[in-house]
Amino acid sequence: MTAIIEKVLSKDEVREFRAMLDKATWPDAKAVATAGSLARLVKNNQQLDEASPLAVDLGNRILRNLGRNDQFTAYAHPQRLYPPRFNRYTDGGSYGFHSDSALLHVANSSVVIRSDMSATLFLSEPDEYEGGELEIETASEVEAVKLAAGDMILYPSGALHRVLPVTRGARVASFFWVQSMVRDAGERSLLYELDQCVQQATIAMGAGNPTVQQLAAIYHNLLRRWADT
Repeated sequence: MTAIIEKVLSKDEVREFRAMLDKATWPDAKAVATAGSLARLVKNNQQLDEASPLAVDLGNRILRNLGRNDQFTAYAHPQRLYPPRFNRYTDGGSYGFHSDSALLHVANSSVVIRSDMSATLFLSEPDEYEGGELEIETASEVEAVKLAAGDMILYPSGALHRVLPVTRGARVASFFWVQSMVRDAGERSLLYELDQCVQQATIAMGAGNPTVQQLAAIYHNLLRRWADT
């Protein structure tokens, strides 16, 4: 299951990010350690130096916004996040089908992240570039994603996915990985759907309604059963 988290960044924040990113130096990303050995063979894009002050500052701003985003918390149940990185596709740049590495070592630390979910936060508007769709293989179809700037998609890190060639303009995005307290993707999906039902029932019937209270208790009992902290 994938989830779209809208307005992680406001339009003003996107403009501010882009004003800085468009002036940055973008090295070739083939040798970057966040891609496994097989993924590097199909990787043709640019990536900001993850240790640069700009990448660290903008990544921390994204993390602060996510910490205040109720939808992200409800869907992901984040335990650890790999610090956000930034990439750019232009002049035919693409990234062939691959799955993300299961374990990711955070640079200059002893921290290891298990990649349960991958995140792409779009920083270019769809009309700024042609191509560049993020394609994700699901159980029944290939989902093509091209979101408004400031919006983000979460998807299972083990799913095969690719970025189609960008034939005009530039596709700029932030990407990172989430280790969830709820490891199983099916369990996360059920919890999210149940949480949405609880919220809708609360609006319709009120928080004091016995049915609402029972639904909320079921949600928390399932979370207690499935979550690791």
